[in-house]
Parts: sequence; C-alpha cells; structure tokens
Amino acid sequence: MRHKIQQVMNSDEAGDNSKLAAGLHLLSRLYGAAMRLRALGYQSGYLKTNKLPCKVISIGNLAVGGTGKTPMTIHLAEMLNRHGCKPVVISRGYKGEAEKRGGIVSDGRTFFMTAEKTGDEPLMMARRLQTIGVPVVVGRNRFRSGMLAIRVFRPDVILLDDAHQHLKLRRDIDLVLLDGTHPFGNTHLLPRGILREPVSALDRADIFVLTRTEKDDTAAVGRLRGIIGNQPVYTASHKPFISQWLAAGSRYRQTPADVRVAAAFDLRSLRDRRVFGFSGIAGNDGFKETLESLGCDLAGFTGFADHHWYSDDDVAALLRAAGQSGADLVCTTEKDVIRLAHQMPLPVDLAVIGIDVSLGSRQAAFEKDIVSRLGSVAGA
Repeated sequence: MRHKIQQVMNSDEAGDNSKLAAGLHLLSRLYGAAMRLRALGYQSGYLKTNKLPCKVISIGNLAVGGTGKTPMTIHLAEMLNRHGCKPVVISRGYKGEAEKRGGIVSDGRTFFMTAEKTGDEPLMMARRLQTIGVPVVVGRNRFRSGMLAIRVFRPDVILLDDAHQHLKLRRDIDLVLLDGTHPFGNTHLLPRGILREPVSALDRADIFVLTRTEKDDTAAVGRLRGIIGNQPVYTASHKPFISQWLAAGSRYRQTPADVRVAAAFDLRSLRDRRVFGFSGIAGNDGFKETLESLGCDLAGFTGFADHHWYSDDDVAALLRAAGQSGADLVCTTEKDVIRLAHQMPLPVDLAVIGIDVSLGSRQAAFEKDIVSRLGSVAGA
C-alpha cells in the first residue's frame, strides 16, 4: 500500500481518477486548509512566536524529499566561519532519542551523543563540521535548543536545518531550496503530492536556491520568478565525493579522526569497479543515478525508506545481494553509514559517498547576499 501511495504522490498524471487518488486528494485538501489556518494564526499573532537574541538563518524546503538541505547547512556553516562568524547548527534530530528533550551533539570538538540519540543527519553534520569547530545541537523545540546553544556557545548566528515550516521561531533569513528538476512535484499537497505547504508559503522566504542544476538554468529560474517575483534566486549543483573508504574488516568511528582518510581516494577510484549500492534516504533514485554517473559498473542497488536503521537481517541480505552480483565494492551515503555503524565491521570494502553544494560562478553573489543581510555580525 505504501508503494501505491508513493506512486500516486509522485505521479504527473493529473487525470488519475482512481479511488486511492481521490481519497488522497480529499485528505490533501483538508491538510492544506489546516496548514493555511496555522500560517494565518502565526501571521496574525494569535499563535505565539519566539525570537532568539542572535541572528537566525532557516534552511528549508517546500516539498518532502532530498533537496540538499543538510549539505546546504554545512555549506553555510563553513561559509560563515570563513567570514569570522560563530555559527551553531540546530537540527530537530528526527527519529533520534534526544529529539524530544534536546541536547548537545558536539561542541565542535567532542561528541556527546551516539547516532541512536541524535538521529543520522545531526551526527553527519557534526562530523563534517568538527574540522572547523562548529557545534551542533538537537531538539524538536528549536527555541529551547537555541537558548541552550546561546548559553553554552554564545553564537552570533544560528542555522536551523529543515525549518521553513517551523513558524514558532522567528528568523532573519529564510532560505528555501527547491529541486530544480521538479520543484513542486505534481503540484498537490500531502498526501496526494509531495508539497508540505501551498506554494503561497513561498511568500515567507527571502532567498531561493534551485538545487540539482548543473548550470544556470534560466528556464527554471524564469518559471520560479513567475511565482516569487524579484526575490533572489540562485542555482546550485550537488558534487559527490568520497568521504570515507572503509576497508573490509574496518570499524566505523563516530569521531571523524579518519574522515579525510578518503583524501587518498578520489572519484576516479570508482571507475570500472563493479559496485553494489544501497541507501535509505529520500532520494534513493538520485543516489543510484549518482553512482551510475561516476563511471562504475553498477552491479546492483537496494533502496530503503528514508532514515532506515539497518538490522542484522538487512545487512545479511545486502551482503548476500552484493556477493551474488559479483561486486568487489559496496557504496552508500554519509547518512546511511551512520545508521549502519553498529553492524560494523563488514567483510567487504565500503566507499561512503558525501555531497557538497556548489553554486559555481554565483557563489560570490550568494555570500554577499547572506553577509549583507546579517549586517555587522558577518563583518559587512
């Protein structure tokens, strides 16, 4: 049933008259009404909002799925660090044990939580950002987590990962990412489509980034401008890299002392290798396409639901499938290796693929835009 629902959600066929599509459409209308009423409540002041005593940047999207929020959050943290800011990242910690109560994942040097407590994305960000000393905090209550960050780390900028719909907390910059290839899906709200909110919710955003574009896509930008007017729009591509190379029998380390051990490898290491890939992310098809684009011989691929935690049976099935495919290398994502770590070591070589965000020739303009909006905090 889940598979059928996903097919309807991602279908471009406006004329789908099935009973399932009709039922989902009714639910999406009710959901849309609730989301509009909620937004109106915050806009009118009927629902309370909180403000942190520092600058806040929200990184979010309008649709479910992988638009690159986490890589963009890392990109912004690194960028702000170069400009002399003291950023802290706050993530909800989805499906982590600490999601409800909150807590500190990392102070930028030391890790205080396991993946089970933090969830996959916060720990992944903490690993990437440890090299520049940026702390990561988790918690469903972003205001409470923000105040914790301020008491402990005294940041001048807080980055809210996946927070466009988190209207309880005010932000100084609302950055929205849209998939440049399919920004609004089939234009329907959940659960008939993939939109979290009506397109009108884009009115709250300050800056837009069309991701998964390999060049300045003037057609995609033009279509978006028909909705948002003259608000700033940038295009970005996702650049894969090998973040770790774990030899057969190696144990995964939570702390990233060996994260850049993969510097000895580059993507050319995958060319002509017989590879078996797997992932449990929102964009499994996208990861599969990434592997295929790297010149390897993709012998097989298995996809799981987003944020899937790997069981003994899952690992046994993956190893069996990899062996039957004749693969001599297994590839997965940075998020997945965190949820796989408790199953290490594996009897196969494992290449972990990370994603960086690149704004290409528009990077300087993007930085200037962000820094000018932050004012003196970023040395503007």
